[in-house]
Amino acid sequence: MRATFTASQAVSILVPNAAVPIQHYLRQPHRLVQALTDPSQIEALGQENCYRLKMKPRQFLTFNLQPTVDIRLQPKPDGTVFLNSEACELRGIDFVNQRFHLDLEGVLAPVRDAGKTYLAGQADLKVQVDIPPVLWMTPRAIVEATGNGLLKSILMTVKQRLVHQLVLDYQKWASAGMESDLTVSPLAIDSSGI
Repeated sequence: MRATFTASQAVSILVPNAAVPIQHYLRQPHRLVQALTDPSQIEALGQENCYRLKMKPRQFLTFNLQPTVDIRLQPKPDGTVFLNSEACELRGIDFVNQRFHLDLEGVLAPVRDAGKTYLAGQADLKVQVDIPPVLWMTPRAIVEATGNGLLKSILMTVKQRLVHQLVLDYQKWASAGMESDLTVSPLAIDSSGI
């Protein structure tokens, strides 16, 4: 049985004024990706602006699964950042991993309105998977509701972290006069804890 699960999440964050405009901060994918999730779950890949995100294990009906997604962030000169998934793996059940496909697309952009700056964004997550035979007797509506709910909870977790961490990190970076960081983009994370 083939199933498709989807979830979308929008975000709007008021950005406080700082000495360095938010657009400069957003052109640094290594900082932004750390605001999206716990840095211990991120591994910088060899390609520019590519990262492997190892999510925490999730429960799906009777299975414990751990999604791993390779993402690429594409910053633009105006501060808009596009995010796309490039590869994925689902740890926990080989049957499912071999029949699993994940698509993640997102955008985050600075927007001026009435003299204030906001970050407006949207993330769309879609998973296609062959359901293991052990779940074939489970009503399709229950499988789909559970899958959609799981994806929604993942996006909500990312949104909550983004809302809290991004502005804090931006303010810290801007107040510290980290303008020299504008040209530096390595992500120095010890991957031993991942």
